[in-house]
Amino acid sequence: MANMKNAKKRILVNEKKEVTNNNYEATMKNSIKKVERAISSKDKDKANEALKVAIKAIDKATKAGVSKQNKSARNKSRLTKKVNAME
Repeated sequence: MANMKNAKKRILVNEKKEVTNNNYEATMKNSIKKVERAISSKDKDKANEALKVAIKAIDKATKAGVSKQNKSARNKSRLTKKVNAME
């Protein structure tokens, strides 16, 4: 256990950050899964709407520092390609 006041504060701050980072990551992953489900059900309108939500969630996670910029770009590109390839 930490003895110094600043070390105790850092523990509290890190716990709060962990919760918010986990929320960003979970939201991002869930939105990506929704797009994948819409693609597998062959519903193009639903997939387009889910894609917009997913891109927004991915960008928020990137801005918060949860996801690296290249990973986010790769995820958005792959999802967009899959949605555009639908008939």
